[in-house]
Amino acid sequence: MKTIGLIGGMSWESSASYYRIINEKVKARLGGLHSAKCVLYSVDFDEIERYQAEGDWESAGKRLAEAAVSLENAGADFVVICTNTMHKVIDDIEKKVNIPVLHIADATAKQIHQADIRKVGLLGTKYTMEQDFYKERLTSQDIHVLIPDQDARHQINRIIFEELCLGQIRPDSRDYYKAVIQQLINDGADGIVLGCTEIGLLISPEDVTVPIFDTAEIHATEAVKMSLRDST
Repeated sequence: MKTIGLIGGMSWESSASYYRIINEKVKARLGGLHSAKCVLYSVDFDEIERYQAEGDWESAGKRLAEAAVSLENAGADFVVICTNTMHKVIDDIEKKVNIPVLHIADATAKQIHQADIRKVGLLGTKYTMEQDFYKERLTSQDIHVLIPDQDARHQINRIIFEELCLGQIRPDSRDYYKAVIQQLINDGADGIVLGCTEIGLLISPEDVTVPIFDTAEIHATEAVKMSLRDST
């Protein structure tokens, strides 16, 4: 079993989901008292969010690269960044370590293709929805990406940072997300990517009439596959 290196804390609520999912799936695969071999480096999200708001991606990348180096030194065999948005700085991280970094969008694209879907709606932070670093990773793999309108993007982002990242799950926010998702479906989306690792805390498959792709669960599951590859 390979050791998974987790860069978490962005937010810790979704990092806790990663830890749970990874260990549940290792136990399901191996049985008995088995659990995952992993190392967690949890950053202070306030610091990272400040860099995001200021557009200081260089400092954010430097901070996460330091975390990745610490994970490698602690024995991690590969790195998992437990957030979608901070994959914007994956190049900065990869330059500093000698171990692979498992990209969340690649794992998600694999699941989208397996579902035989080519057009998806994307929900996430404003950075993930509006900037190209994430969408282009999907479009380069023949997946067409739709995003909500500007007002909806603002509200989706607000709910993420002011509610979900603080552990607040509100029924009215769930209803809002469901309405935005329905509009994306009306616009032609055949599936919905929950492109923020907190959104899965709010939206479940039962809330949507098309397949959803919970990136936190997909990423964590792919990490388990990578960890157990050639060991079972």
